[in-house]
Amino acid sequence: MKKLLSVAGAALLTALAAVFALGQPAQAATGFSVSNGRLYDANGVEFVMRGVNHAHTWYPQQTSSFANIKALGANTVRVVLSSGDRWTKNSAADVANVISLCKTNRMICVLEVHDTTGYGEDGAATTLAKATDYWLSIADVLKGQERYVIVNIGNEPFGNQNYSAWTTDTSNAIKRLRAAGLTHTIMVDAPNWGQDWTFTMRDNAGTVFAADPQRNTVFSIHMYGVFDTAAEISDYLGRFRTAGLPIVVGEFGFNHSDGNPDEDAIMAYAQANGIGYLGWSWSGNGGGVEYLDMTTSFNPAQLTSWGQRIFNGANGIAATSREASVYSGSTPTASPTVSPTVSPTTSPTVSPTPPPPTTPPPSGGCTATYAVTNSWQGGFQGDVKVTAGTAAITSWTVRWTYANGQSVTQAWNATVSNSGSAYTARNVDYNGRLGAGASTSFGFIGSWQGTNSTPAVTCTAS
Repeated sequence: MKKLLSVAGAALLTALAAVFALGQPAQAATGFSVSNGRLYDANGVEFVMRGVNHAHTWYPQQTSSFANIKALGANTVRVVLSSGDRWTKNSAADVANVISLCKTNRMICVLEVHDTTGYGEDGAATTLAKATDYWLSIADVLKGQERYVIVNIGNEPFGNQNYSAWTTDTSNAIKRLRAAGLTHTIMVDAPNWGQDWTFTMRDNAGTVFAADPQRNTVFSIHMYGVFDTAAEISDYLGRFRTAGLPIVVGEFGFNHSDGNPDEDAIMAYAQANGIGYLGWSWSGNGGGVEYLDMTTSFNPAQLTSWGQRIFNGANGIAATSREASVYSGSTPTASPTVSPTVSPTTSPTVSPTPPPPTTPPPSGGCTATYAVTNSWQGGFQGDVKVTAGTAAITSWTVRWTYANGQSVTQAWNATVSNSGSAYTARNVDYNGRLGAGASTSFGFIGSWQGTNSTPAVTCTAS
């Protein structure tokens, strides 16, 4: 993820893409493979990525993030690494530890080199050739992990200048990795800071796919301000589907400095068409895009509105993620565990909100607890936990009345309505059925002025 982008007009889709891509057999399978535009795991089961990006190279001490991301339902984590050309190099031992953390937490690792971001426009960025050098330097820890690891050669490898070299440079990088014996599925990012507004990747994807002697390459588009309408999203992704070429949304957000991406359309289209997505990002953003953090200070108990949306909202990770079948019924063999070097960082201090009082739910009924999980001048984020009683329920309704003029402006995981200060929240289709003693939650963004007292809530169920 990076900076402001230009917007350009349409280009023609290369008809050769379908010729190169269709009918290619899946690789005989030590690891992931591609066939007819779909990704399959080592058991031959189709795999659709549902996960997030984690900025490991800048926060190597945040190793608990892997378990926390998994606990919220992700089946994949895209891990930021550095080749040492721009940031501190992630050693082979550190990468082995990252792979071990992914496997221990039963997620697929997409490993990416971030130093290539914006090459040709950003003078500090490095080339895809240098990123390939890095992968070859750590090949020993990658080989044998084909069932669990996808190699994303370089993040956003060109900016908005000199991007015409993308096709040749990407093809050459793939060929070098294959010549060195790496048989993993390879992921390649688009140019133009990942957003491909020039359609360079879209129109040359067939050529790049054909350059891979194993036909085992997946294309990754990053969707920020360029993709601010459902029509643009469906057209771009749909052309890859028509061409029989594998595509994932390797990064996207709910907002950005270059425009307002339509995250709802991204997630809905991806779910309807079996396309993977990986949101940006778990925590630790800076440079003015801190709003893209899904958690506050890496704390999974403090999801931001973006975190709530991608994990728990419609077509979100919790509802649509399916664990890779390679983890089913067995415990994976872990890579050697290596303690990474810890670089001290200072995280913002967040004062926890005291837990609200609760009473045991009645039989066949439910209770609800209301909490303010984050607050700022004029606004706040709330969370309501709904718990079934001693018998299962099929639906629930929560009600509360604000005493200080607060209002709800956005909600997820519930349908929220109001009559003045009186609010009613009803379950959505995927979280109304709860077993005895089971819980679910919904959240919202609200506004307040002066006082933001906690209202009493009631819960009824059927």
